[in-house]
Parts: sequence; C-alpha cells; structure tokens
Amino acid sequence: MFEIKDVLETNRMITENNLDVRTITMGISLRDCAHPDIKVTAQKIYDKITKKAENLVKVGQELETELGVPIINKRVSVTPIAIVGESCEAQSFVPLAKALDDAGKTVGVDFVGGFSALVDKGYTNGDRRLIASIPEALAETQIVCSSVSVGSTKCGINMDAVAEMGRIVKQTADLTADRDAIGCAKLVIFCNAVQDNPFMAGAFHGVTEPESVINVGVSGPGVVKHALEAVRGADVGTVAETIKKTAFKITRVGQLVAQEAARRLNTQFGIIDLSLAPTPAVGDSVAHILEEIGLESTGGPGTTAALAMLNDAVKKGGLMASSYVGGLSGAFIPVSEDAGMIAAVERGSLTLEKLEAMTCVCSVGLDMIAVPGDITAQTISAIIADEAAIGMINNKTTAVRLVPVPGKNVGDRVEFGGLLGYAPIIGVSKFKPDAFIARGGRIPAPVRSLTN
Repeated sequence: MFEIKDVLETNRMITENNLDVRTITMGISLRDCAHPDIKVTAQKIYDKITKKAENLVKVGQELETELGVPIINKRVSVTPIAIVGESCEAQSFVPLAKALDDAGKTVGVDFVGGFSALVDKGYTNGDRRLIASIPEALAETQIVCSSVSVGSTKCGINMDAVAEMGRIVKQTADLTADRDAIGCAKLVIFCNAVQDNPFMAGAFHGVTEPESVINVGVSGPGVVKHALEAVRGADVGTVAETIKKTAFKITRVGQLVAQEAARRLNTQFGIIDLSLAPTPAVGDSVAHILEEIGLESTGGPGTTAALAMLNDAVKKGGLMASSYVGGLSGAFIPVSEDAGMIAAVERGSLTLEKLEAMTCVCSVGLDMIAVPGDITAQTISAIIADEAAIGMINNKTTAVRLVPVPGKNVGDRVEFGGLLGYAPIIGVSKFKPDAFIARGGRIPAPVRSLTN
C-alpha cells in the first residue's frame, strides 16, 4: 500500500530530478502490406499506421495530464521494411520511407522506426534494396529512422554487410552534409538486435511480435544521481542497493503508464525498457551519476567498473518492478545526448577507445558520436566490426551510431538540436584497417552460440 511519503517522493522525482517516460512506442506489424506494386505497398503502409496509431499521441497527452508524468516522445515502430518490400518490383524503397514519414506526421508522432534490414547471416534481395536505399531515404525524410543488424551470437558477423554499412554511413553523411550529417543520427548498425526496443533510432517491430503492441521506455538519470547524493561516503554495496531501489521506483511509474496506454489504445502491453536514457539537460546525465559514485571525470580509471555496477543495479531493480522488462534496459551512453559525457570529451578524459571499453558493460554501444568528416568508410566499418564483436562474444546487444560530419575536425562542435543535443568531434585512430575489411565473408559464431 502506498503512503503519502511515496507520492511526495515520486512528485519530487518528476519536478526536481527530471524523471520522465522517455517514450511510448506503438509497434505495428506491416506484414500484410506487401504487394508487387510499390505504390500499393506504400499506400497500405500509410493506411495501416494512420489507423492503428491515430490515437497514440492523444492518449499520451491525456496520461501526461492525468498522471502528472512527462512523456517526452510518442513513436511508432514497424516490421523491418526489407521484409515488407521484398515482393515489390521496384529497385528503390525510398517511396516506402516516404510513406512512413507521411504516416508518422499525420498521426503526430516524433519518430517512426523500422526502415530496417536483418542480415546477420546474409542478404535477401529485399535486404540489398533496403540498404542501398538508406542514404536517400534518410535524406528525404524527417522522422524516419533506420537500422541494420549485421551479426549475432548465433550467426557470427556478416563482414560483407559491415563493409557495406561503412559506405552507407559515409553516403548518408554526404547527402545530409548541409544539416551536419543529421541522417547518420537516424541510422544504427546492430549486433544482436532487439525486437521489442522502444528507443530510436534502432526500434523496429520484430517478426515474433503481435499485430500491435505498446512498449514503454522510462528514464531518470537525474533521479538516480539525487538518490546517490544521500549516500556519499558509503561503500559500493550501499551504492548498488540505492541504485536498485531507485530503479524499482522509476520502473513502476513506467509500468503504470504502459498498462494504461495499452488499455486505452485497445492493444497489447509489451515491455518496459528501463534504460537510463540521458538528455543534454542539466541534471539528466549518466556521466554525472558515475562522477557522483566517485570518479573525477567520466572516462578516467574506474569508469568501466562504476558503469558495470550501475548497469547491473538498474536491471535488478527493474526486474523486481515489472514482469515484462525487455528492450535494451540498462544505462545508455550517447555522447551528444549527455551533458556530462560532452564535458568529459571536452576535458580529454573520454576517448573513443574508452567508450568502446565502456560498451562491454552497459546498454547498446558507441552511440551518437561525432567524428571527423574525412574518416574513411573502411575505418567506420572496422569500428562497427569491433563493436559487433563485443556483442557477439558477450551475447549482448551492441550498436554503432557514428556521425561523420563533413568539414568538421577534432576540436570542432556540431549541433543536432532537441534530444540529440550537441557533440564535440572525437578523434579516430589514423591506422588503416582497409585490408581487413576488404576480406569480406563471415566471422563464424563463437563457441557460446552452441547452447542447444
């Protein structure tokens, strides 16, 4: 039974510590929209999204008002478009991206995810056309997000796809150069992609998902930092316990919103993703949590250990709060979206190599990192391969969202705006991986894939 102090504590979390529901994401199956004529497919996609999600934004706004909990984004994710467009006779899937964009704008959501392909083990014809369409699709749409899965623990890593995605990232940057390569901020390359992820840019509606579903992503780095301020000087066991209890409370708020949203939208409740997702706002930073734990600056010695403890405690607290925890769930470290991470890069404590080490113990991977515009496609591919290897060997989701900004170099800064924030350009190794990437083929799945 809730007591008045619990209500007051939750109110303080919202008003003082930036607790919010980061996203309500409606997943929608588009498997019944396939047709040989791409114009027919595009129309069916538009019609289905606008019908299924017509009340999503309205319900989100109602819940914000009634519960007093900020809901930052309302989003839609769909069946990977490579699957939906497979039967289309057209060579380009850009019309399908435009249909997603138009439908999303009609229902008023912030993003639509699922212009995606899953090529862990190899390509189909639909996968090839989808991937080739990504640069133009992201340049010509505003709210469409794209993702490509290039590997998994079960399948290994598709190095042909890794090599191609390096080129695709560069092409996307070039086509959106007038907007500081914003297209790349809407493109994620995965290993062990998750089918019920509500967070962009990597959300898609997996083939094992129902006809439609509501997945909710909660947040609250500021709440965790505030809780840790009360245990300064305590041992790390106390720190972990404090994080766990706080994550429990955050997740319960998300559970309430998710269940009520699903009921009002007459659809299924899927999962709560309890990730600590930062924003550029002051007081909403994962880096500042790590520094509250005792680091002088995020990226310095001790960072990986502190982040591992944070990530684990968040998961433990969330699992006690909901029976349906899914998505990515943990602590995100997107550089441009976290004021503390930005500051750590600027003061020199946080480098690309340290970020890679940190991704071994947290959610996702190298996220929203701006790099010099003259980086080669092969170097991008090698960074993708490194991150995919971490995911494959450790049986965890990893991803890369690099933004090579044309005309920008180390020491410059790029502004993305909104939740995407701003970022200093991070240096990249000058040593070339070209011969390795040119080999192609598939890195075999590791021994741990043999679990049957």
